[in-house]
Amino acid sequence: MTTIVAVRHGETTWNRKQRLQGWAPAKLTDLGREQADQLGVALTAGYDVDRILSSGLYRAEATVEILLEHVDAPVAFESAWRERDVGVYQGLPVDEMSERFPEHDLGETGPEAAHRRAESGESLVDVRERVVERWETTLAECDSRETILVVTHGGPIRLLLGHLKDLDIVETITEQSQGCCSINEFEVDHESGAVRIVRENDTSHC
Repeated sequence: MTTIVAVRHGETTWNRKQRLQGWAPAKLTDLGREQADQLGVALTAGYDVDRILSSGLYRAEATVEILLEHVDAPVAFESAWRERDVGVYQGLPVDEMSERFPEHDLGETGPEAAHRRAESGESLVDVRERVVERWETTLAECDSRETILVVTHGGPIRLLLGHLKDLDIVETITEQSQGCCSINEFEVDHESGAVRIVRENDTSHC
């Protein structure tokens, strides 16, 4: 049985200001660093991590740096686990985005919004495709007794959960949430190919 644990990064300055981060190098807040430290303690207590796959964005890298104070495992930084590239909208307040550009609001235009790309950015469908593709290659290449930690972002985790639950993309984004440094655990049965969601959006350690 393979265990895959996907976690979100710690709180950033832009999380606190409710700004669209995209690929911006937003720094962790003091709270975010504390969350990452508490996450490291929880991971050490609950898992024997063999390796770490991480988004290469600054906030994920900073979270990994703190986790490595607790978890002794090699790290590979990969673009597949990055948050959505929101292009020209990076830095906009979240509420202003929905007001000024309703064509990108899932609540307003539904699935059509999921296919729209911000200028120089990605659509939600684009992100789901790259995340699911990397998830499937990870399952194919992992050892049957391995525990893998994935350090990523709220968007990719929700899109992965939506894929596994067979949710449409609107439900995936609007009806699921991920707290900072949340833990999501998956058990993979290699004989049957079944994936069981053991827990999701667990922030009880923070």
